[in-house]
Amino acid sequence: MGFVDCVLLRFLWEAWQDLTLIILMIAAVASLVLGIKTEGIKEGWYDGGSIAFAVILVIVVTAISDYRQSLQFQNLNKEKRNIQVEVVRGGRRIEVSIYDIVVGDVIPLNIGDQVPADGILISGHSLAIDESSMTGESKIVQKHGKEPFLMSGCKVADGSGSMLVTSVGVNTEWGLLMASISEDNGEETPLQVRLNGVATLIGIVGLTVALAVLIVLLTRYFTGHTKNPDGSRQFIAGQTKVGRAVDGAIKIVTIAVTIVVVAVPEGLPLAVTLTLAYSMRKMMADKALVRRLSACETMGSATTICSDKTGTLTLNQMTIVEAYVGGKKIDPPEKKSELSPMIHSILVEGIALNSNGSVYVPESGGEVEVTGSPTEKAILNWGIKLGMNFQALRSESAILHVFPFSSDKKRGGVAGQRDNQVHIHWKGAAEIVLASCTRFIDEHDHSVQLDEDKMKYFKRAIEDMASRSLRCVAIAYRSFEPENVPDGEEQLSKWALPEDDLALLAIVGLKDPCRPGVKDAVRLCQKAGVKVRMVTGDNVQTARAIALECGILGSDSDATEPNLIEGKVFRALSDAQREEVAEKISVMGRSSPNDKLLLVQALRKRGHVVAVTGDGTNDAPALHEADIGLAMGIQGTEVAKESSDIIILDDNFASVVKVVRWGRSVYANIQKFIQFQLTVNVAALIINVVAAISSGDVPLNAVQLLWVNLIMDTLGALALATEPPTNHLMDRSPVGRREPLITNIMWRNLLIQAFYQVSVLLVLNFRGRSLLHLNHSNIEAVKVKNTLIFNAFVLCQIFNEFNARKPDEKNIFKGVTKNYLFIGIIAITVVLQVIIIEFLGKFTSTVRLNWKYWIISIIIGVISWPLALLGKFIPVPETPFHVLIIRMFRKRRPGGG
Repeated sequence: MGFVDCVLLRFLWEAWQDLTLIILMIAAVASLVLGIKTEGIKEGWYDGGSIAFAVILVIVVTAISDYRQSLQFQNLNKEKRNIQVEVVRGGRRIEVSIYDIVVGDVIPLNIGDQVPADGILISGHSLAIDESSMTGESKIVQKHGKEPFLMSGCKVADGSGSMLVTSVGVNTEWGLLMASISEDNGEETPLQVRLNGVATLIGIVGLTVALAVLIVLLTRYFTGHTKNPDGSRQFIAGQTKVGRAVDGAIKIVTIAVTIVVVAVPEGLPLAVTLTLAYSMRKMMADKALVRRLSACETMGSATTICSDKTGTLTLNQMTIVEAYVGGKKIDPPEKKSELSPMIHSILVEGIALNSNGSVYVPESGGEVEVTGSPTEKAILNWGIKLGMNFQALRSESAILHVFPFSSDKKRGGVAGQRDNQVHIHWKGAAEIVLASCTRFIDEHDHSVQLDEDKMKYFKRAIEDMASRSLRCVAIAYRSFEPENVPDGEEQLSKWALPEDDLALLAIVGLKDPCRPGVKDAVRLCQKAGVKVRMVTGDNVQTARAIALECGILGSDSDATEPNLIEGKVFRALSDAQREEVAEKISVMGRSSPNDKLLLVQALRKRGHVVAVTGDGTNDAPALHEADIGLAMGIQGTEVAKESSDIIILDDNFASVVKVVRWGRSVYANIQKFIQFQLTVNVAALIINVVAAISSGDVPLNAVQLLWVNLIMDTLGALALATEPPTNHLMDRSPVGRREPLITNIMWRNLLIQAFYQVSVLLVLNFRGRSLLHLNHSNIEAVKVKNTLIFNAFVLCQIFNEFNARKPDEKNIFKGVTKNYLFIGIIAITVVLQVIIIEFLGKFTSTVRLNWKYWIISIIIGVISWPLALLGKFIPVPETPFHVLIIRMFRKRRPGGG
């Protein structure tokens, strides 16, 4: 509890630092002292006490709001660090949270993993660790028997292995380091920076106006032109007491300072924080974890999404549906009787040894558990159906060296020794492995040379499977002389596995169906002006078939270059050609991570805002280079996640589209709030300035304006910044980076409402007594008139909040019943306004209003609705408002073009 108190006190202290609030507090204290001195403690404390209470209320509400946002960001940061890790317990692999790892756990490590705890290496193959996060040196460290210690927080750069956990949490090297560092959540997004600029500009205008009002009012006061409600002069030179003159001057200073309070839109940064925090929380429910705040708003500007195929557009639930073994098609693929003994023996050996997955057979005889990547699981399941005994094969064989699968080479290999024989097994992209084969094992166990006809037969089989959107994987092997195997751990780690003169064992086709709803998601993106491009390591024909199924390619006629291109063709182009071609690419097949990076760079040079999905370690450069990097939460490596801005927790493309919608929602909500706040600012400023200069008094006093400020800044921000996204957002084009924050539509709405409010309230101010037939005494009549102006002004803002919800839609009530927070805030504001008018008049210098004046106030507010609707029929030019003004001034200048 002590920690919570400290944090809340820090936010209270920060809220107190506002210069305008400090000036108001000084003015409140001075007013309090003078009021008590002149009118006695019973009546004299109202003015000063009311201002002081209003200021304290603003400070407390601001601090609590900031504190709540801070807690939300802390919870999201904890979620960000909650990595799911595979551990071996009781002989089986299970997934646990990084927070649930215990000493004694055995953890498998693969390329791209983060070492989740301190530990010792049990076994490893070419295991290389990037320790730069701990040591600060970018050198990659090889781990083996002589160098077995692993530190948490480091990344696996190459190879594979398993480790025994020796310490966890704050007891690890990484934990000790992180305990001494507090995470900084003070990141300012580009939109916050722009809004701070807007707020500063408006603040300068407000300060200038307030200074002018101060000079005018002080001049009027000390020259005897300011009069009391009964017509007597407030200041008479040589007659008015010093205390009363100082009190009068303080009230004028308070009016000027309050104008600054209303003019300075402190709510703008708060609105951004609120909408970002709200969006981040809701995006978690939509399976997107935001790692960098700026990505929320940047996603709203995305013009293209470069998406992976496997697991993002498809379900990543692979099964082998077609197989060619022994030079012929096996139907069904698990028909063991069609395999000769030699092929069967070598094939299941290759499947078992050349895999970083695992098979767990429960002792109770339950269902076999297969773990690993979806491709590994599909091949291991096929092996089990063919009669493979995974545990026996692994225990009978000694793994000499491993070449881990990489997305660059698109294959992986292993050297294993069994019964004094060394076999080198390879597995990978079908056409790449096939290109390294010189022979195949036929159905009679003969090693047959791959002639041109047989090579064409296998290539046709691959093309046929690929055209039906199957992923094609080839399995091959070769024998190796045991005496030629390098001796010693160091020599073995540097051994380059022979990858030539291979014998083809099998080509299999894996079916990975498209995700349900992905076609609709792609169509929604295209309608929203966001081009979806598929970038995959799979065969071009497989990519083409999936792209047609998903709607990325409209028809077969679209499936030609440069719409459909191979990675090697793209990378062979010059920079200028790549930029030209990148614009047209819809599908890139057989791409390497570097091709993806080149595509991102080319698109960004063309002015696109690029979002990229990635899951592999080698995707990190492209994720980092893109405007928005989207890492996959299930299949993504820790390196990919660290390089990303947003993690898609369910690896689903539909979730990527939801992120686009949320990005647009952030921008739209900020614009709604800007329109609402600027309307209040303009109206309040003009009303008080005109009234002050013409009559020497203001209808809206300090306490009333502080209450309006609270409605605007905190409650208004909360109501408008938490509007949920609608499908209407996806009917617009992406928001341009250089597009003005205040659009012409917003200017139109804002000026119509401000003009209406200013006109009505100034008429009430100057002609209210006669229009309302106020026959009370002067003082009472002025109080009734000013109370009505204050009440009507607040109700205008409440009704205007509905207008601000839908700046470019005619139906401002659409979806309002679903936004309980908005309705709740409106209800709270109305209730508080009634309490202020009816029960707290002494503090706010207001009087109780009868039902007639309440109806007038409500009618004045309600009229803003049809006025807003009529305004939406007024066409607006596409050229930004400020550009039109600049052009107009240039034309008026002599010699202007």
